[in-house]
Amino acid sequence: EAQLVESGGGLDQAGGSLTLSCVASGFTFDDYAIGWFRQVAGKEREGVSCLSAIDRDTDYADAMKGRFTISSDSAKNTVYLQMNNLKPEDTATYYCVAVGPYARDCHGANDVDYWGQGTLVNVSS
Repeated sequence: EAQLVESGGGLDQAGGSLTLSCVASGFTFDDYAIGWFRQVAGKEREGVSCLSAIDRDTDYADAMKGRFTISSDSAKNTVYLQMNNLKPEDTATYYCVAVGPYARDCHGANDVDYWGQGTLVNVSS
């Protein structure tokens, strides 16, 4: 079955960095848009970043631009999210996602085909 297995969440302080990893299996990695959503406690899930299935072009939510970097390693079926200059507002559960096949972007939560289990990121002030 399709799986997205995340790692790298944890506790950091404002201004610090964390890198999330997600290993995919059970589907054709290169045919799916891959990325990350997050959910702040009490709020709905929101898109963070995405890599297109078409050309692996990147997309970032405005709040993450300049601080977060998404990348992937096709040989390892892995997507990463490097999170720099963390802010307390980044505290959330982060979910790895896959959308497709052949999705141009990750769209909204209702379009996600596969979800990771979520990994909690806590950023203290």
